Amino acid sequence: MAKFKFIETELPGVLVVEPTVFGDARGYFMETFQKEEFAAAGIADEFVQDNQSKSRRGVLRGVHFQTRHTQGKLVRVTKGEVFDVAVDCRPHSPAFGKWVGVILSEENKKQFYVPKGIAHGFLVLSDEAEFCYKCTDYYDPAAEGGIPYDDATVAIDWPDCGCEYLLSEKDTKHLPFAQQTFDYFERW
Repeated sequence: MAKFKFIETELPGVLVVEPTVFGDARGYFMETFQKEEFAAAGIADEFVQDNQSKSRRGVLRGVHFQTRHTQGKLVRVTKGEVFDVAVDCRPHSPAFGKWVGVILSEENKKQFYVPKGIAHGFLVLSDEAEFCYKCTDYYDPAAEGGIPYDDATVAIDWPDCGCEYLLSEKDTKHLPFAQQTFDYFERW
């Protein structure tokens, strides 16, 4: 029995991962990663770093990428609910400049695989959310890049979270998508 269902999205290589959840009156059990099954689905990355964040309703983190030490990510929510977004920044991709979003929550237990060359961000929809992600390379603060959450070219349709969005100062200063070259993503 397969432990995961891998669902393709409109962006090449970006996948929604649905784990098989075994539940009874005591609670539930599930695997969140299994190297062989992920490799069979085309995710053969080696994950080298795990991160976790906690945010309150309205926090919008992103939309981020790394210009060096680019990261593939496997993300999931362990508490609450977020709207998770991937934006294709690979210049030779047929989906260049397009985005896809998915609701990740503690209830649906879905995961989102975001490969290298894809910008990533999320909006917290619940009172608070705990967000976990595995990364394929180490974080390099000198290589941070991003796209404005409200970029007119990408035009992400963020849902209403019931309050104003809360962004970091750095996330208010990204160059518009159309003014960036994305040369560092040529090979993906």
